[in-house]
Amino acid sequence: MNGEMTMTMAKAMPGLAANKPDPAGSFPVSSVAGGKLAVCAADNLSLFGEGTNGRGVLLLHGVTGSPIEMKYIAKWLHRAGCSVYAPLLPGHGKTMDDLRKTTWKDWSKGVSEAANWFAPKCDDLYVAGICGGGLLGLRLAHSMPAIRAAAVYSPLLRYDGWNAPLHYRYGHYAVPVAVKLGVARYIAVKERYPFGIKSDRIRRLLAETGEGIRGTLPAFPVETLHQTYRMFRWIRKTLPRMTTPSLVIHSKQDDLAAPQNAQYICDHIGGSCEIKWLDNSYHMIHVDQEHKSVAEITRAYFERASQS
Repeated sequence: MNGEMTMTMAKAMPGLAANKPDPAGSFPVSSVAGGKLAVCAADNLSLFGEGTNGRGVLLLHGVTGSPIEMKYIAKWLHRAGCSVYAPLLPGHGKTMDDLRKTTWKDWSKGVSEAANWFAPKCDDLYVAGICGGGLLGLRLAHSMPAIRAAAVYSPLLRYDGWNAPLHYRYGHYAVPVAVKLGVARYIAVKERYPFGIKSDRIRRLLAETGEGIRGTLPAFPVETLHQTYRMFRWIRKTLPRMTTPSLVIHSKQDDLAAPQNAQYICDHIGGSCEIKWLDNSYHMIHVDQEHKSVAEITRAYFERASQS
């Protein structure tokens, strides 16, 4: 799922390199201040751009997604002067078997490593992520006081959107049983039309590439689904102790996560929380037809946070 919604037309990208944050020198010269976004030579997916205003934004893709899905947001923020870094999460970008071998805490550890690599390049550090990536961002902000503010796009704590399949809605009952019985490794689920995207034009453009958003996986392993349920439980339990100022952006038409998910976070988080509703997108708001609004709302929020 790009941002938890893997397009069924997406293909896994073979032969990508390790998922660790990239050491200095992995990005070409074009990543210097004022230059274009650079794609990391190590994995051919991670994105980096050095900015000019001192603010740095760590951008986190969704479970089974890839950093390429964060490109629209990264470009907008970079043009506004921010440094941006969209790393590849552990287990992602290669095969479903690679993803099956990781846990949600492995993803979280990878996010922390990425933040430690990125932080020295910024005066002020922020984090934004889509769906599961957004939840990982909240966890990072909770453990890393240097982060000034966090943004969460289409947060999901329960698969309850209008198009969420029954096996997602009730998976928190069946999936643990499948894992315990050892059969989960043989099962992976694919998403269905409209794949989290309301815009027919954007959906058609992705289909025409033959691989959807580059680097995303073609289905969601049940073992990985089990890990997301575990992450959801940790987030619910810890929200009251989270004090980092947070922005939540969610579409009222989200096909995978009902608006109640966003409202739950804002109602239970321990720090200040601002919520912005969209009216013309589905789950993948960072890619769908309101992605410019998502990027600009994020930019403005982080700018205000830098002045507080």
